[in-house]
Amino acid sequence: MRRPIVGIIGNSYLINDEYPAHAGGTMNSEAVAEVSGCLPLLVPTDPRLVSVAELLEVCDGFLLTGGRPNVHPEEYGEAETPAHGAFDRARDAITLPLVRECVARGQPFFGVCRGFQEVNVALGGTLYPEIRDLPGRMNHRMPPDGSLEEKFALRHKVSFTRGGVFHRLMGAEDVMTNTLHGQGVKTPGKRIVIDGQAPDGTPEALYVDGAEGFTLSVQWHPEWQAGIDPVSRPLFSAFGDAVRAWAHGRKAWAISA
Repeated sequence: MRRPIVGIIGNSYLINDEYPAHAGGTMNSEAVAEVSGCLPLLVPTDPRLVSVAELLEVCDGFLLTGGRPNVHPEEYGEAETPAHGAFDRARDAITLPLVRECVARGQPFFGVCRGFQEVNVALGGTLYPEIRDLPGRMNHRMPPDGSLEEKFALRHKVSFTRGGVFHRLMGAEDVMTNTLHGQGVKTPGKRIVIDGQAPDGTPEALYVDGAEGFTLSVQWHPEWQAGIDPVSRPLFSAFGDAVRAWAHGRKAWAISA
């Protein structure tokens, strides 16, 4: 029996500043295969190459990965500024309608970092271009120097809503996470429930209210050491359960709002 397929949203890169490639972090594939128990399939997110309809048919669930380019502000009704950084309009064209279709169908997805922001924008929310410039906010960006272990080290607490979905899944109201992002949720989209926040009030965990499928999304990077991290493992394990349920014709997810 084949494993359920998780489409891992890829990002566009230039290798050696000249060779175009679609790529995804190895740790994303490892988390999907080893913790979720699913078959990782890298998706080249470009509407010239794939369609949302095809992806929904081929994949049982989706991992909306992090990535250096940001969602273009036109997608949430704002003008582009230098603070918004680099963009990937081809990825926007796939992931935003993909999120909306998954919500409508009850098909599971798990949003991570940029993916967290995509879920919010797809449902009508907005983003701050640079949260470290806001009064009272900390710098959530990845440290510019150091080893991979140092960049993905636990750096701040996330507090979940007492009795909420994340609290029940984790068995804890507060957890420690890494942080490697510059943008953040400004206005939650329709049906978006912010279920966890950093100490400075930055939204860090969300789900879609009333969705039949798995829609949990986080602003941090749980794919880092997902097999042994006590916060990451429950997320990828629950996501895998939801993907298997979808593959067997069931929409319901065990932990509901």
